[in-house]
Amino acid sequence: MKIFQRDIHEKSDSELLNRYLHSGDLEILGILYNRYIHLVYGVCLKYLSDREESKDAVNKIFENLISEIPKFEIQNFRSWLYVVTKNYCLMEIRKKKTENRRFEKYSHDIFMESTDISHPIDEVSDSNSLHNNLKTCIDKLKKEQRTCIQLFYFEEKCYQEISDELNIDLNKVKSYIQNGKRNLKICLEQHKEKENV
Repeated sequence: MKIFQRDIHEKSDSELLNRYLHSGDLEILGILYNRYIHLVYGVCLKYLSDREESKDAVNKIFENLISEIPKFEIQNFRSWLYVVTKNYCLMEIRKKKTENRRFEKYSHDIFMESTDISHPIDEVSDSNSLHNNLKTCIDKLKKEQRTCIQLFYFEEKCYQEISDELNIDLNKVKSYIQNGKRNLKICLEQHKEKENV
């Protein structure tokens, strides 16, 4: 063991991989991963286009390796890691797109109930401001309204599923969502007025 530890940095990828699989020693996995951390970061930056997100991704991918490595027969660690990194980034992009679709559905529903706010198509140029205002307004809602709104729009659960999950009456769920939407509309109108001053 001591001999191995002494020249561990000179071992091949395959030797380190086998050693990790037999020992479960995260230090060995860390040494192997660090050989290609620049590659992982570079791929993440290419796909995610954000330095902080890419740094987070580098850490999360390492955590994923702990459970993923034993599932595969890895012939070439570098190539395999590249594919794992690319797939991770594509999944993150897909998640973002799903969240954006939910946001669009969410904001569209609120706008459609308001005659005082312009149609969402008129807000395209200011979508970041709208997104931030909506998040701020959601945070201001009462806990029950906020929870029901988030489950209904962002997790796309129906009234009955929300009722079962929160263990509250179905009519209360409907009431929380309706009141939450009304409060969001008022809050958004106030933000819009401030921006127009």
